[in-house]
Amino acid sequence: MSRIVRFHEFGDANVLKLEEIQDKDPAANEVRLKVEAFGLNRAEIMFREGKYLEHPKTFPSRLGYEAAGVIDAVGEGVTKFKVGDRVSTIPAFSMYDYGVYGETAIVPESAVALYPAHLSVKEAASIWMQYLTAYGALIYYSKMKAGDFVLIPAASSSVGLAAIELANMCGATAIATTRKTDKKKALLEAGAHEVIVTEDEDLVKRVDEISKGKGVNIIFDPVAGSYVQALAKAAAVGGTIYLYGALALEPTPYPLFESLSKGLKVQGYTLMEITRDQDKQDAAVKYVFDALSSKKLKPKIDSVFKLDQIKEAHRYMESNKQIGKIIVMV
Repeated sequence: MSRIVRFHEFGDANVLKLEEIQDKDPAANEVRLKVEAFGLNRAEIMFREGKYLEHPKTFPSRLGYEAAGVIDAVGEGVTKFKVGDRVSTIPAFSMYDYGVYGETAIVPESAVALYPAHLSVKEAASIWMQYLTAYGALIYYSKMKAGDFVLIPAASSSVGLAAIELANMCGATAIATTRKTDKKKALLEAGAHEVIVTEDEDLVKRVDEISKGKGVNIIFDPVAGSYVQALAKAAAVGGTIYLYGALALEPTPYPLFESLSKGLKVQGYTLMEITRDQDKQDAAVKYVFDALSSKKLKPKIDSVFKLDQIKEAHRYMESNKQIGKIIVMV
């Protein structure tokens, strides 16, 4: 028997239930993990609320993309991993079908990876969502390089911090944004070259000053909504705005005239564009694994909760106070 987290209806953090279930054996091409830690992501908050890109097929539903632990069973056809391997999960599956919150989790073999041995289990549960998400937009699509100006709204999230790290690795200029001043120092310490506090500063004016009138050629935005109009004004000629989230939870107008005058590309993007193609996923995992191994990347842990504090952990994520990853130890 193992304890897992499920929810039986959409709602706030109170709908999360810690329930005991009989352990199941993995099916063909699946592995089962004894989970030691799992990381929280905004996608799971939205999934619980019924506001995500996908909805549960049935209730009760599990949730969760990222966990680290030890494989304790493998299904028929599994060849890359064995019982006893220490692995972490890649968000390469649908929460329709799988979830990793709890003491045990079954996931596809294609959705697990070894992680560098020097990482703690907390860090191992903090790597694939943030780094692969940033990798897809910044490295795979944009081929980010020295001389690029990269605007990173809501930069205190784990994905935002990952984007700052990747920009520094490539020699690009990382411009972080945050709504209030309380996170400015932490973002500078995380490696942002500049931080724009949007409640106090004019975004377009500050970008113009920082880029010496060029604008930003890469914008990596999880907010969307009306904010996109300002992002388009801050963009360079020929720039790309990647929209990978919808934190604004409001309609997103298309910036037609800025797009026409600058030749902008406004591109919807999710991590699944990388993970649903095995060759792309393998290349991305190798890129991140190598950068972690050489210590060019280091995940930032904001806070740690216990399994029976899962509701408190979700509420904390909803507070937007965190700078980095929220981890639950099992």
